[in-house]
Amino acid sequence: MEILNRKSAPESKAIENIKLIKPETEVLPNGINLYYIDASDADLVRVEFMFPNLQWRASEPLAIGAANSMLNEGTTHYSASQLADKIDFYGAFYQHEAGFDHSSVTLYSLNKHLKSTLPIIKEIITEASFPEQELATYIQNSKQKLQVNLQKNDFVARKKFNEVLFGAGAYYGYNVSLADYQGLTREQLVQIRNRQYTASNCTIIISGKVKAEERALVAELFGTADWLSNEKIELNKSVFSSSQTIAHLVEKPDALQSAIRLGKPLINKTHPDFQAVQVLNTVLGGYFGSRLMSNIREDKGYTYGIGSAIVSLKDAGYFFVATEVGADVCANALTEIYKEIELLKNELIPEQELNLVRNYMQGSFLGSLENAFSHADKFKGILFYGLDYDFYDRFFDTIKSITPQRLQQLANEYFTGDFYEVVVGKK
Repeated sequence: MEILNRKSAPESKAIENIKLIKPETEVLPNGINLYYIDASDADLVRVEFMFPNLQWRASEPLAIGAANSMLNEGTTHYSASQLADKIDFYGAFYQHEAGFDHSSVTLYSLNKHLKSTLPIIKEIITEASFPEQELATYIQNSKQKLQVNLQKNDFVARKKFNEVLFGAGAYYGYNVSLADYQGLTREQLVQIRNRQYTASNCTIIISGKVKAEERALVAELFGTADWLSNEKIELNKSVFSSSQTIAHLVEKPDALQSAIRLGKPLINKTHPDFQAVQVLNTVLGGYFGSRLMSNIREDKGYTYGIGSAIVSLKDAGYFFVATEVGADVCANALTEIYKEIELLKNELIPEQELNLVRNYMQGSFLGSLENAFSHADKFKGILFYGLDYDFYDRFFDTIKSITPQRLQQLANEYFTGDFYEVVVGKK
């Protein structure tokens, strides 16, 4: 056996090419698109059921999220505890999640138990009954959770920032209040289930060890016509308008720390500049050695952490900087954030720094591809934007070839004009 020499640094190599595993496709008899990635020897499979959200309505703002959260709180035949016991018995796990654009139900199961676990998921999706008692418990728990979160400056800043960016009348910007929970009814949730969680509005993605047997099981149970819907549904389309006021302060006179959110609407993944702006953002605040971290954490000592990001949504995109700083240095921190943005516009990024960012971005991407599930996640990242794998090819080409001059040009194009500014605490 070769002994590792720990006195010498391991050899490093440039990442020349990253090969993503593309899914294969089937169309089930009821029209559902089924994508699968067979790339594992372990007897484990992940089955994801993706449902685009219905058009969000301000008159029932919590219905889409609550319906997803309560899918497993009881069905026609089983109570919530019975459902949990049945899944636990097979060593399986499931989760459900409601985002701005899609809601999902995901099952992790051993292959040998898939025949037993899939029917439970089918019942959760199609026969969730939303018992009144469970709904009352959900409302009570959610209100308590919201009350606790409203004491946290970073939570309030995030909600306020979304409202400022997209407006209270859009799903992306709606700021949930305690009173909203009082308007939540079982009838709303049943309506969401009947209209959104149907075969007509479903995409299935299977990853892991996926052979013909696993696909046949899914097709047998979910490829049937019994959960098709003839109802024409309207999917969510967010139309938003940003605030006319740039600076927003939620004052807390006794605050020791202030939460800062600063940013603006920006492009999403469908824009040809998206990959290049991601590089620019990484230089500014996208990794631990970024300029914001180096200046505001390491040099000034104003915060434990600060970062920036570009968020891509179906109908919008936005850029933001987020941090919590000592209340007495909040104004100084804001000054330094703007200073770093201006530097990107006025000075070329040194080649050495850009090479570090190139290596970081390529290494991070490579590190995120640890198994078949990761490759399925990358596929989801393009599927619902109508993109193909050229998106990732352009991502790597951009990282390798972008120049300091091009990044300066992008900074002057995208980081110009006013940035919306939200401070919770003291300024």
